[in-house]
Amino acid sequence: MQINQTQLKQLVEASLFVAKKPMSIKGLMESVLVDISVSRDRVKRALEELMLEYQERGVQLVKVAGGYRFQTLDTLSPFLQKLWQEKAPKYSRATLETLAVIAYRQPATRGDIESVRGVAVSSQIIKTLSDRRWIKVVGHKEVPGRPALYATTTEFLAYFGLETLADLPPLSDAESLQALFGDVDPVEADDNANKPETIEESTNE
Repeated sequence: MQINQTQLKQLVEASLFVAKKPMSIKGLMESVLVDISVSRDRVKRALEELMLEYQERGVQLVKVAGGYRFQTLDTLSPFLQKLWQEKAPKYSRATLETLAVIAYRQPATRGDIESVRGVAVSSQIIKTLSDRRWIKVVGHKEVPGRPALYATTTEFLAYFGLETLADLPPLSDAESLQALFGDVDPVEADDNANKPETIEESTNE
């Protein structure tokens, strides 16, 4: 089946609107475009054209977690939150620090995290991050006890608007770190919630 560039853009645009997660060019070609005669370069060009067209709108097309998705402008979030009756969950400082250590030190064991933070990591924190699908077990360290090694997931990249781990801000950039990890949407009651550390400090110890 043949389609022109306008039709291709329309199909790609509609597909990304209904997709539940970011879609890669490969994903598009193996799903909605599987029966259409179209090259990877044409799909890429369609995506680039759409990104330009949406650049000045309230909804933008962005590349995250190895794929493309539509999302609202960050600056509009305070206004759009009024559309949802339920408040987004808030996570404790200890949970966010644990996530930050895993993100920057991965793969990391609980012992690695505790060494950086200086306090024990509760099982509830690991469960919370795992249930949210922000971290996963990627193996076991070859030491006595073979502790699990944790790393971040594509869901982590997608939620925080990162294309790859290389897009994480430098540890020295406190403002960017606060923007990335400080405003994550129950505050969990855990042993470390009141520890007076910042994410930057905890990941540099």
